[in-house]
Amino acid sequence: MVEHYFTAEPASADERGTLTVELAGREVTVHTAPGVFSAGRLDLGTRVLLRSVPTPPATGDLLDLGCGWGPIALTLALESPAATVWAVDVNRRALDLLRRTAADLGLTNLRVVEPDEVPDDVTFAAIWSNPPIRVGKDALHAMLTRWLGRLEPDGQAWLVVQRTLGSDSLADWLRGQGLATTKAASAKGFRVLRVGPHD
Repeated sequence: MVEHYFTAEPASADERGTLTVELAGREVTVHTAPGVFSAGRLDLGTRVLLRSVPTPPATGDLLDLGCGWGPIALTLALESPAATVWAVDVNRRALDLLRRTAADLGLTNLRVVEPDEVPDDVTFAAIWSNPPIRVGKDALHAMLTRWLGRLEPDGQAWLVVQRTLGSDSLADWLRGQGLATTKAASAKGFRVLRVGPHD
């Protein structure tokens, strides 16, 4: 059976390493390991997303949904030091890697947690995500319903999805849920969707 990065406890060898990447206009060294999404590089979809999003809100609660080793969450935390950034994933190895990177970088505004560890009363000024499309449509829809419903009234979500993996059908589904959804950017076979709160 092929192991997926959305497994809570990856079975692959936990061989830790580091990677130097450019995030928020600076070079940072991050912790990574097998069994997490895009362990060896900053993946193309995330790069497209980070090039396409506006400056994040300076304050409030911000969410990276499906954070992996953390390029989106780290960008949010570096760019908005006065905000609280929630990095959420089910993969415990990924969460441990990101906690180590955050500690190395002194990012005290980053909360690295499993989904059920986010308090129910937290709402988000922004959600940025390269969502785990390969979990399957039902699981993806349930995940997006759960978290997009916690956007603040003027909050926005920014999602990057590969065109061949259903970005256009996902946009149609989001609109069907009453969420204002537009294609904000398109590059390298990826679409960046801007999702507003309920109409």
